[in-house]
Amino acid sequence: MKANLLLIVCLFTWYNGKAQELALVKEGDHFGYINKSGEYAIEPQYDLSKDFSEGYAAVIKDDKWGFINPSGEWVIEPTHEKVKYFSSGYVLVFNNEQWSYINAKGETLTVPEIEKYYDFEDGVAFYRKGELIGLFDTNGEVVLEPTYDKILSFQNGFAKVQKGEFWGVIDNKGSVVVPAEYDEISDYSATAMWARKGESLGLLKNGEFSAIDGVDKIWDFNPNSDLTYARSDKLIGFINTSGEWVIEPKFEKARAFYNGLAPVYSDKKWGYIDESGDVVIDYQFDDAEIFSKDGLAPVKIKKWGFIDTEGKVVIPTEYDINSGFGGVKAMFTGESEFGFRGGLARVKFKKQWGFLNTKGELLGDKWYENAELFGSNQ
Repeated sequence: MKANLLLIVCLFTWYNGKAQELALVKEGDHFGYINKSGEYAIEPQYDLSKDFSEGYAAVIKDDKWGFINPSGEWVIEPTHEKVKYFSSGYVLVFNNEQWSYINAKGETLTVPEIEKYYDFEDGVAFYRKGELIGLFDTNGEVVLEPTYDKILSFQNGFAKVQKGEFWGVIDNKGSVVVPAEYDEISDYSATAMWARKGESLGLLKNGEFSAIDGVDKIWDFNPNSDLTYARSDKLIGFINTSGEWVIEPKFEKARAFYNGLAPVYSDKKWGYIDESGDVVIDYQFDDAEIFSKDGLAPVKIKKWGFIDTEGKVVIPTEYDINSGFGGVKAMFTGESEFGFRGGLARVKFKKQWGFLNTKGELLGDKWYENAELFGSNQ
């Protein structure tokens, strides 16, 4: 009986989490939020709104910002002049010419003396002392004294740092993952990273740097493939995590491998190759993006549509797919902002925005003045 009860609880939690994905849309002069059935979870009623982050969305009422939950109930009353997005349980709010961090209860976090305020990322926030930057955590405690000239955005618990002229990587505990001794370095990857040391460009793997002859640019590895693209003598090919050419440089442009296929460009057209370098979808597109987990990729023939992994156009090329209207920058693993995510793709048609499913059907049979990407509000 206890096991059955646990299963029910787990299923409810899973279903509820799936059901909580909402998209910010604009209809007429007001903003609201729809669910993945195309129904309004929160009717358009706000003059200005932001995406959900960590279960809360910032909205304006009477020229002041507050936060609502997915039911549209006020969690933080609209009393703030400016606000940002919740991250790591806190959000920056601005009142009386001063920024501060508050939680969902409206409680203010006591932090070190700060010259400039930064959002929390992965449980830490930057603080500057003089010319150097350090980190403090969500308890307001310093985890890294000001040490670096620059700390870039944290991604999955890691960030690039600059000390003097050189770059390295730290984690969100402030520990050194890659010493700051490289002229350039990629974002952190457990698989392999590229780095430049003096005139040498190569790969960092297991803490060891190996130069690759003749390469002048390497793109970041992604977790969906053991290959990344690199450039030599103005042409692009693909290398593995040992720095060996698996596909010789012969393409004018290329993008990453996802689902075993990569877009490549030659003679003014885009096609797709497999990880052996064989062309499996002929050069025929004006532009082409990566495949999504749903097995479809955006391609352009004057307008954008979607193909499957066989190269068949399954959604006609009659849409635009450029960005929305200023929500949270999406950070995905294995999914493009321009393609399908979780069974839906955001598209623009005749100056209006909507969402298509993988059959090309319009979500809710409705277009909007503007629409943001679906994202979990958890």
